[in-house]
Amino acid sequence: MARSSAPLRRLGFLTMGLFDPEEPAAGHEATLQLIELGERLGFDSAWLRHRHLQFGISSPVAVLAAATQRTKRIALGTAVTPLGAENPFRLAEDLGTVDVLSGGRLLPGFSTGEPMRFDAFKHAIYPSTLDQEDLGYDRVLRLRSFIRGDVVSDSAGREGQEDYSSRVEPHADGLAERLWYGAGSLRSAGWAGEHSFNLLTSSVIAAEDGTTDFAANQAAQVRRFRELHPAGERARVSQGLVVIPTDSATASQRARYHEYVESRRHRVGVAHGPRRMLFAEDLVGSSAEIAERLHEHAGFQEVDEVAFALPFTLEPDDYTQLLTDIAGALGPALGWRPAADGESRPA
Repeated sequence: MARSSAPLRRLGFLTMGLFDPEEPAAGHEATLQLIELGERLGFDSAWLRHRHLQFGISSPVAVLAAATQRTKRIALGTAVTPLGAENPFRLAEDLGTVDVLSGGRLLPGFSTGEPMRFDAFKHAIYPSTLDQEDLGYDRVLRLRSFIRGDVVSDSAGREGQEDYSSRVEPHADGLAERLWYGAGSLRSAGWAGEHSFNLLTSSVIAAEDGTTDFAANQAAQVRRFRELHPAGERARVSQGLVVIPTDSATASQRARYHEYVESRRHRVGVAHGPRRMLFAEDLVGSSAEIAERLHEHAGFQEVDEVAFALPFTLEPDDYTQLLTDIAGALGPALGWRPAADGESRPA
């Protein structure tokens, strides 16, 4: 069902959190300040990408733990954490801890299968057990079981002066219902719906409906997800396109933004690799122009919440300008309103 006339209910942003390898603390601090800015501007959520062997955030859960102590309202997510590089038991403990610290604001997003560039580090993680690891869907189901509080030990009770639990602790009530799956194909979108996850659909998906039209493919995946989800049309989907509003940008910023978009334009409209992956076009221009293009986008017409992705390689002042324009102009043009001071919206 097309939703192009429905107002945008939730607005978030996604960042990679780049840092200088010679001074990593400054980059991590800049990301925390960006999340604080997002809360002041009324954004509903802030999401962190997860990168390995790069100069971008490799431990989003740790960064979000810090963010819980510097924010009060904004929801905090990962988009996405590749579970092939994680121990589900230990990750469940970390996620429960951060959700408790946040007061129930965590939105963990995951993917399964081999992480990006897995060959570069798989033996560092699994030096002798890689062939025994299941990197598929069962891994995320096991993680959800731990988060949900299912029994993992039959030795609960008191031993000496210490008490032991039968479930992963700390247990964060409600967190299991706030898990997101990052799907990029009809099959994975359908699996996420059938298993009652929320859906993250990004700017990179597979071409499967006989066309290289990104929006048409994305819309088909969202519809498949909702067809199989028990909640049907009420099932939550968040879209993550790259948007670059220029309303308050300086001339030099606009030139740099357009150069960035042009450097990536060759990827658009072409199916890449054996999996036939499609890249969405980056949307740059005034908020009014971007809003018009989004209303015409078949994928956007299927959603009422977004986590717009910020470009990778900009400066802190650029991100401040982009977030300010997204919250102050683009969001309202899409029917969204910023959260007021003290207002609490469900994560």
